[in-house]
Amino acid sequence: MYPIARRGLAAATGLALLVGASACANDAQQAAENVPGVTDSEIVIGTHQPLTGPAAPGYSRISAATKAYFEHVNSNGGVNGRKIVYKVMDDGYNPANTENVVRKLVLDDNVFALLGGLGTPTHTNVLEFVKAQKVPDLFVSSGSRTWNQPDRYPTTFGWQPDYTVEGKILATFVKKEFPNRKVCHFGQNDDFGRDSLAGVEKILGPVAAKQTYTTTNQQVGPAIGALKAAGCEVVVSATIPGFTALAMGQAAAQGFKAQWIVSNVGADYTTLSKQLGDKKVILEGMIADNYLPMAGDANDPWIRAFRKIHEHYNAANPLDGNAIYGYSMAYTFIQALLSAGPDLTREKLVEAVQKGGFRGPGLTPFRYSKFVHAGYSGVRLNKVQNGVQSYFGPTYITDDGEDQVREFPEPPVAPPEDAIPTS
Repeated sequence: MYPIARRGLAAATGLALLVGASACANDAQQAAENVPGVTDSEIVIGTHQPLTGPAAPGYSRISAATKAYFEHVNSNGGVNGRKIVYKVMDDGYNPANTENVVRKLVLDDNVFALLGGLGTPTHTNVLEFVKAQKVPDLFVSSGSRTWNQPDRYPTTFGWQPDYTVEGKILATFVKKEFPNRKVCHFGQNDDFGRDSLAGVEKILGPVAAKQTYTTTNQQVGPAIGALKAAGCEVVVSATIPGFTALAMGQAAAQGFKAQWIVSNVGADYTTLSKQLGDKKVILEGMIADNYLPMAGDANDPWIRAFRKIHEHYNAANPLDGNAIYGYSMAYTFIQALLSAGPDLTREKLVEAVQKGGFRGPGLTPFRYSKFVHAGYSGVRLNKVQNGVQSYFGPTYITDDGEDQVREFPEPPVAPPEDAIPTS
């Protein structure tokens, strides 16, 4: 029996060596199979978006642009040989719907990560679930400071400048350009409006009057009437596009003439013009801010690069500020995937974003670190004149705390070939 046992052992040893060699050859594939949403050929990610509902005008185009950018990347070989599958779920800007669709994405579709989930009230409703599932929750499409809580929500990251950073910069401009004017605030009745107001009041102190709106009630007339009655001369508006149009429309109807200074999230001229139709003249003189290339700037190299992608993959939609947002965010996500490396895990992706160092279409640096999960650090102001929305003045940066607002003099980086990052 002993010789047979030895032959059996020798055969088993040889088999083990063969299996070991095979395992080494397939390490990457086996590792991918153990990571939700990742195979040797695909990376599946998901998002919740307002394709319908009060935030759909304009915002519904963001995910279309993001998806188009990923199609462009996929046609050029993907990321480390993997194609990106982007699952877009409609939540109608309703927090209850958001919870349902995000659960489906994570538990049924097994997405590797969430990308660009849109909305302050909506995404706030899924933070605890996302945390429990340890899903990378990148680049939430909202400037709420809620996303910047690495101790509480270690996998969640913002992307755009937070509303307090924005509010501080807008208020600094107001203080300089409109001294001794009665400044008021109109904002969404959630962290969007509250964070914006906090930034404004860090610079100006208490505003003369403030009014809010809820996204379930389009009757903003009484609130605008109250601002008029208070004698407001400058209104800082923290509004999504539909409510920017409603508020400015109501102001015009009531004969309320004030200087409107609007958050970047609700100030895209193309979107507002479409909503206002023949009343779009009321947008003349509107001051806003942005941190990405202006969609109408045909001389900007990023706009030229994105236009090529847009015309090939997304031509049914306008190339507006929402599209530029979608392309730019997708570009940053590709940078994060490349930084995480070919042996992709959720933990490596989170670590890659915390490491930071990303540069791209944005005018200012990101703030990412192990201790800061906030996105872009500042904005530049723009104005609508003769139906054209264009930048003026310097770019500014600050934080959501006590740092001063200061100029950022460095020019934006140029896009790489085909607008696809290489590292």
